[in-house]
Amino acid sequence: MYGFFGMALYRLLLPVLFVAAFPGWLVKMARRGGFGSGLRERLSIYRAPIDYEPCGAVHLHAVSVGETLLALKLLREWRRAVPDQKFVLATGTATGHAVANEAGMEDVRIVYAPLDFRWMVRRYLKRFEPAQIVLVEGEAWPHLLLLSKRAGIPVRLVNARMSPRSQRRYRKFAEWIRPVFSQLDRVGVQESADAAIWQDLGVPAANVRVMGSLKFDPGTGAHPAKREEFTAMLADFGASRPIVLAASTHAGEEAMIATAIRGAAPGALPVIVPRHAERRAEVKAQLIAAGFEVVLRSQFSAPVDASAACLVVDSTGELRDWTAHADVVVIGKSFLGTGGQNPCEGVLAGRPVVFGPHMENFEPLATDLTRSGGCLRVSDGNSLPDTLRRALHPDTSLRDGVVAARSVLLRHEGSTARTVELLRS
Repeated sequence: MYGFFGMALYRLLLPVLFVAAFPGWLVKMARRGGFGSGLRERLSIYRAPIDYEPCGAVHLHAVSVGETLLALKLLREWRRAVPDQKFVLATGTATGHAVANEAGMEDVRIVYAPLDFRWMVRRYLKRFEPAQIVLVEGEAWPHLLLLSKRAGIPVRLVNARMSPRSQRRYRKFAEWIRPVFSQLDRVGVQESADAAIWQDLGVPAANVRVMGSLKFDPGTGAHPAKREEFTAMLADFGASRPIVLAASTHAGEEAMIATAIRGAAPGALPVIVPRHAERRAEVKAQLIAAGFEVVLRSQFSAPVDASAACLVVDSTGELRDWTAHADVVVIGKSFLGTGGQNPCEGVLAGRPVVFGPHMENFEPLATDLTRSGGCLRVSDGNSLPDTLRRALHPDTSLRDGVVAARSVLLRHEGSTARTVELLRS
């Protein structure tokens, strides 16, 4: 009964929410260069003739850039096991769509995932006839799950995890949403502690498997590696300067972290990588106000005064390899935001990693990395300069901690291959 009324309420509110969100979505797509990339596919309107579509393929759904990178990682592992498997990669954002295309994977159809209106989902399923749908850390949309079940198409969720706050919210409304989540054929969770919530939401215990994290699996996919192009850019700021990279920063953090870097070591070069590249104008203005000369990676030219300059990497999909050029990595969204960003690329690069008090989305990993001694947690921005000084001049314990931090990731090693096996079975 609760499920019936829940779906009725969802179908009533979905058009209202769509109309309310549509103007903001248009602005976001304009900023991210989404127009001209095939956005009509979100409405299940396609340009390619239907005869050329890869029917019977495995469909991976990835919402944004982070999920798309994980989907690509999963695709590469799957293709090693089954070279002739056909795939469709469906993204939810323009930036995710761009990253998927830039990967240049042959014979992978890149599309936009349909909005969760019934007629759009029906057109999508009828056009592609997926063999299965894999949600990568994704949102389990009700119509997609229910209509796929009706069509006999299994839907599986991988790399699943919920924050404690989300678990409380979902459990509160479990009676309403259990009929939807129970349609999931299998769920691969990151940690054993994550399994109970999916069982509470109606997924049979036998169909919930602990796989480890695709994000944290160090044994598959590319690791951070220096690029000659990046080395040449950094050389224009002066030879042998220590580099502090602020990774995936959010609003307000760029100037705060850059100022802390300058206070910790005047000779250090701040390299700022905003979480959203389209914020470049805002980020530049704030850094200029803080007294920096700003060089944008997208419009690169040598700084006029290298000692007062910082580099803003306003590009997408390059963070991993910029990390390899850093001496210290500072994690964004952990100071002025909530939840934090992924610290693993800095750990895999063998660098000291610094983050603020807010790493909720990466627990218990963040606590384990801190205990290893290779990651340093600060209570607020005021403590950051002193911590950066220590990280830039690591003693024996910190160097040993950096090695130990990499070993923390080993418990997730092989999770990509295990996930492929789960999906193939």
